[in-house]
Amino acid sequence: MRRRSQAALAALLLLAACAPSQSETVQTPEATRIVSLNPCVDAILAEVAPERLVAVSHYSRDAQSSSMELALARSFPATSGSAEEVAALAPDLVVAGAFLPPATERALTEMGIRLVKTDSIASIADARAQVRELAGLAGRVAAGEELVARIDRAIANAAPPKEEKPAAALIWQSGGLVPGEDTLISDLLMQTGFTNFSAGRGLGQGAVLPLEDVLADPPPVILNAGGGRMQSHPALAALASGTAVRQFDTRLTWCGGPTIPRAAERLAEIRRGLP
Repeated sequence: MRRRSQAALAALLLLAACAPSQSETVQTPEATRIVSLNPCVDAILAEVAPERLVAVSHYSRDAQSSSMELALARSFPATSGSAEEVAALAPDLVVAGAFLPPATERALTEMGIRLVKTDSIASIADARAQVRELAGLAGRVAAGEELVARIDRAIANAAPPKEEKPAAALIWQSGGLVPGEDTLISDLLMQTGFTNFSAGRGLGQGAVLPLEDVLADPPPVILNAGGGRMQSHPALAALASGTAVRQFDTRLTWCGGPTIPRAAERLAEIRRGLP
């Protein structure tokens, strides 16, 4: 059951990465009581405006879905996302992702609660914009710029030498899910010395790559980002020495903000350790 819920969450976040923008950019008045209904937003606001974050989404308090340290996530109250539960927290701003249930959105609007749905992100540039938007909403512009600067330093530190040829890498998640071309993780691969193997094979966002296809046409690098049956199949260990299989925390594939430095560092570590 847990693997099924993990796969569902991964699919939702993968789809969000390529969905059309539904942002409402409102920077005044500053919000002082913010409820977040999205785990990616949770992590950003917990860093740039923790004193204004009234509650985080329940995803962030689950070790399998959180994009932030559990101790930090559990220092905030959590909400399941129901309109009644959110209203009881008396927020002056609710921040959600693009896939907020219509019934919840309608109920929050009818109660007069200000709602902002953040832009979907498909690149590092989008991630910078998201950080700046959220920091602006919270009146913490300087803290937002500090996080953006940390992201930029991490990308610079993870960049490969100019003469190094990129290696094709497959990000392979539970259920065989793979990322498409216009996604944050694909941009991160490109910035850290890889190319997106699944996009290079014409697979779009949220496509499924079966084990049989991986074994028949193995990429130079498999980044095992899931704990499913396919990712732990013994046949992977029997692949020729021309394929490197490395573990990659699936939580590093979902969000921008403070997740990017960790993802970039891990990708650079993997690249530098390749034969």
